[in-house]
Amino acid sequence: MNLVLKSALAGVVVLAGFAPVSSFAQDGSCTCATAYNGVNPIGSIGSVNGDVMISQAAGYGPAQAGGALDFGSRVVVGGKGSASVNVGSCNLSVPANSTLDISRVENKICLNVLGSEKTAQTDNSNNENKTPLIIFGGMAAGALVLGLTQDDDHGRPVSD
Repeated sequence: MNLVLKSALAGVVVLAGFAPVSSFAQDGSCTCATAYNGVNPIGSIGSVNGDVMISQAAGYGPAQAGGALDFGSRVVVGGKGSASVNVGSCNLSVPANSTLDISRVENKICLNVLGSEKTAQTDNSNNENKTPLIIFGGMAAGALVLGLTQDDDHGRPVSD
């Protein structure tokens, strides 16, 4: 394998580690999508019944009707609760044992309701930032490719 091809392959592997996580997200995963018009807050909680919590920058707290919603908001509804939210043209009901996540995909607001079976798999309630782990993984993969493809001329006779 020539050096240019090895370098290109290693570069692709390293760049994959630096790619933004949102680039791997699919736009089709939104339960409802609406245009973002630059206004904050982007929406509000319409109604709350029973056990409903909201997560924003300050952490989790009890949700209240009329409460503001913004990017990164998460509405978590317990087993004996329900809620409704109003964001742009999206008016969604959030049933018991489900979670509503609000994110931005390009110039749209993405609302995604996850049922209890999905919430257990995707809930990241400790809000860990995985970016350093992704960057380190990309760098390690690049180093591995370089190490495995390195031609160090062992076993060749030395010419005069």
